[in-house]
Amino acid sequence: MTYARSLLILFSMAIGLNLATADRPDILLITVDDMSCDSVGVFGAELADTTPHIDSLAAQGLQFRYAHVQVGNCMPGRNVMFSGLFSHNNGVLGFNQNKNPHYPHLSDLLQAGGYYTAIFGKVGHSSPYLPYAWDLNLDKEKGEKLHIKDPHSYYRATKRGIQAGRAADKPLFLNVNVSDPHKPFYGVNNKYKVFEDPHKPSKLFTPEEVPIPRFLFDDPAVRLELAHYYMSVRRADDCVGEVLRALEESGRAENTVVMFFSDHGMPLPWAKTALYHHSTHTPWLVRWPGKIEPGTVDEKNMISAVDLPPTLLDIVGLKPTTLFDGRSFLPLLEGKPQEGRNHIIKEYNENVGGGSHPMRGVQTKRFLYLFNPWSDGLNKFKTATTSTLSYRKMREMASTDPAMAKRLHLFDHRVVEELYDVENDPDCLHNLIDDPEYGKKLNQLRGTLEDWMIKSKDTALAAFQNRHRPEVMYGHVAKLQAESDLIQEAKREAKKLAKAD
Repeated sequence: MTYARSLLILFSMAIGLNLATADRPDILLITVDDMSCDSVGVFGAELADTTPHIDSLAAQGLQFRYAHVQVGNCMPGRNVMFSGLFSHNNGVLGFNQNKNPHYPHLSDLLQAGGYYTAIFGKVGHSSPYLPYAWDLNLDKEKGEKLHIKDPHSYYRATKRGIQAGRAADKPLFLNVNVSDPHKPFYGVNNKYKVFEDPHKPSKLFTPEEVPIPRFLFDDPAVRLELAHYYMSVRRADDCVGEVLRALEESGRAENTVVMFFSDHGMPLPWAKTALYHHSTHTPWLVRWPGKIEPGTVDEKNMISAVDLPPTLLDIVGLKPTTLFDGRSFLPLLEGKPQEGRNHIIKEYNENVGGGSHPMRGVQTKRFLYLFNPWSDGLNKFKTATTSTLSYRKMREMASTDPAMAKRLHLFDHRVVEELYDVENDPDCLHNLIDDPEYGKKLNQLRGTLEDWMIKSKDTALAAFQNRHRPEVMYGHVAKLQAESDLIQEAKREAKKLAKAD
């Protein structure tokens, strides 16, 4: 028995299962993959009609204007949201499995509290290891895998999940993870070969009409990529609409808390696999009939993904004995004030290939401070976004355009510290780190980050405290990379053995 499982036995005994099932709401958690916050209509999309179903959901509940995830890539980010722990405390730094977690997963805690738990999509990325103990994995129907780019798959999976919860005679926690707008985008494969995509979004967009994020640049290749991205955003919205349709038809909508957000920003340079504003800003919505007034907007408080488990447990009346790095924001859902909601902490460690490029950040409503101990002017950032049309065009233009060459160098190598006024520069184009006008604010944010690193036992603390000593920072990064290389080698050997068998 793992340490986490023994914790669950204690948890089950501690909470007491004396709450009446009828008094406990179902929970429907919907996420989308790789969608920037400002791609959603109500969160300021410059392109019309990107997300009508998500906009409708927003009108029925609460919008958090200052919500963030911790990590700008998928598996580490989703493990933060399901453990309530930062990556350095849950052991999932990148895309590696943690086969003996010392902590309970959110599904464990809800199961111990009497809930039936089901999941559709991103199962491997939402658990420390596979197979994990969800009551039901909805990825297959009658032995056939449901297509993750087909909106109707989400209707069918949601319907089956609700039916299974009813059959078990338990309140339901259902997590539905929409694949779009993760690549491959609608109508093209990952190498941008056009194909006849049968899963057509309800609205198409042209390269001429899409907005260009200011962290990118206007070019036909960028416009083409963004057109396919926005069509995938619309298809993601179609999927959300199908999930909500299945819920309405079930008759359970009035007793279901619906939460919606994106796991991180768009899969293009300066967004995904980073900690910039558009990397982590997420369109967080909560609909709770009878509890949250429709059309409510929170423009004051900052919440983040690490707060998800304690909040959901608080909503359903479960008091766990386990400790979280995050904390419940139930008071905000009830319209009450909550102190200490003026900043969030971010953490990135490595990419899907095991490249270690640790970053730490602290963001307030106005400022973002970033620390990049791997940045030495030579170490090159490894990220999935270098395969995009936008990055390849940036690299091509850099050979003749000095301004683009400078921008490319920053993307590839970064600098040790960055400071941005995200209220006035959300695209993080102007690094204020050397501007004396912001010296006081910089020191304040450094102090906030250091306090958190000490409190959370962050392994990058020594590197941060010695940020003017390159040998200490690079030694920390080299150690992380060596550990990651061993994990990657073990993965390769396991694959070889599997093929041999």
